[in-house]
Amino acid sequence: MAKPQKRYVCQSCGSATSKWQGQCVDCGEWNTLAEELSNITVFSAKHDLRGGGRSIELVGLDTEVALPPRMATGIAEFDRALGGGLVAGSATLIGGDPGIGKSTLLLQAAAKLAMAGRDVAYISGEEAADQVRLRARRLGLGTAPVKLASATSVRDILTTLGQGVPPALLVIDSIQTMHSDVIEGAPGTVSQVRASAQELIRFAKERGTALILVGHVTKDGTIAGPRVLEHMVDTVLAFEGERSHQYRILRAIKNRFGGTDEIGVFAMAEKGLDEIANPSALFLTHRGEEIAGATVFPAMEGTRPVLVEIQALVVRLQSGATPRRAVVGWDSGRLAMILAVLEARCGLSFSTAEVYLNVSGGYRLSDPAADLAVAAALISALAERPVPPDAVVFGEVALSGEIRPVAHGNLRLKEAAKLGFERALVPRGMEAEQLRLSGFTTLGALVDQLLGRG
Repeated sequence: MAKPQKRYVCQSCGSATSKWQGQCVDCGEWNTLAEELSNITVFSAKHDLRGGGRSIELVGLDTEVALPPRMATGIAEFDRALGGGLVAGSATLIGGDPGIGKSTLLLQAAAKLAMAGRDVAYISGEEAADQVRLRARRLGLGTAPVKLASATSVRDILTTLGQGVPPALLVIDSIQTMHSDVIEGAPGTVSQVRASAQELIRFAKERGTALILVGHVTKDGTIAGPRVLEHMVDTVLAFEGERSHQYRILRAIKNRFGGTDEIGVFAMAEKGLDEIANPSALFLTHRGEEIAGATVFPAMEGTRPVLVEIQALVVRLQSGATPRRAVVGWDSGRLAMILAVLEARCGLSFSTAEVYLNVSGGYRLSDPAADLAVAAALISALAERPVPPDAVVFGEVALSGEIRPVAHGNLRLKEAAKLGFERALVPRGMEAEQLRLSGFTTLGALVDQLLGRG
């Protein structure tokens, strides 16, 4: 038997090295290397692996494949983010900031499935069973037949669940609190998270149980533990939102059984999380008055268009102070690019003004189609001339000042028409029956229209 070899594993990113050092060379964190034993045998000779194994079946790409059956949770927005519901034998990882509502959402989903006749087990490693029971009563779910336990030993959990009929859904809250006795280390370390998740996922695959793992997040918003954890599971969901705001967004980052970037929208209420069937109404303020510096942008989240309001404020400085650039909900580097294009290509001056940009409702945008809406808001704020309140704006702006078309233009326009908008400022070449379109090829043409030139 080979002698176990020592190695040092970073508890932040999971990278391994043969020697201890103060700083991890991969993630740059200090004092995160911990000693582990590896039973990997090192072979000095070259081995022939062409014989002795069993034959595997090779199939063609045109082989008929049946779609996996879905298990609807009864929460439409949750099912939408999952791609239609939970899949038997699948593993789902959901992460989010502390207090954002992960446990509340999963308790509501578990209770609905249990009341629909499904066998559901909820294992909490962070709270006592009485604490979870009290939360269920506050949510009005105290009578739901959910099997509840407080445990951290993976061996005890799998021994208990393996004695009878396996549950249809198993919720582990959270994976960082689980401990496997087949490997040394404290709960939450890279080795423990990896080993515990592997055993739970193996149980789910073998017994056909839908597994949901709750994951902690680091200060920069990524799921704590090794990155291999996200590769091991079938679906990764991110529960986003600001605790000071009412809304929450459940976003699919990875999904082997459906599309990514699908979202479910919720609002935190006294009785838990409420579904928001029309997210656009959540992010739009009253549009009856004309306000300088405000534009409406139809963002795309997966296959769902969501209308959000972009607000800009431009303040001229009297002294020689350095002007500020403050951005909430958008990329500050992209704002700097739009300002540079407006100055270099359109002759507008922002160098002596402070610029503030905000996406209403705490929404966060990453869609490049927001370029034109941001530019329109800045032009409107600078000239104090409102953009028509019945218009939506979208398009990508190039460094040359050219306005380029974007994906899913028809879906964006249909959503705007459904919510009562009548006009759209878009890249030239688009067509729509529901709205009056104003097409532009350059940013300078948009400036001329908003400022009433020509």
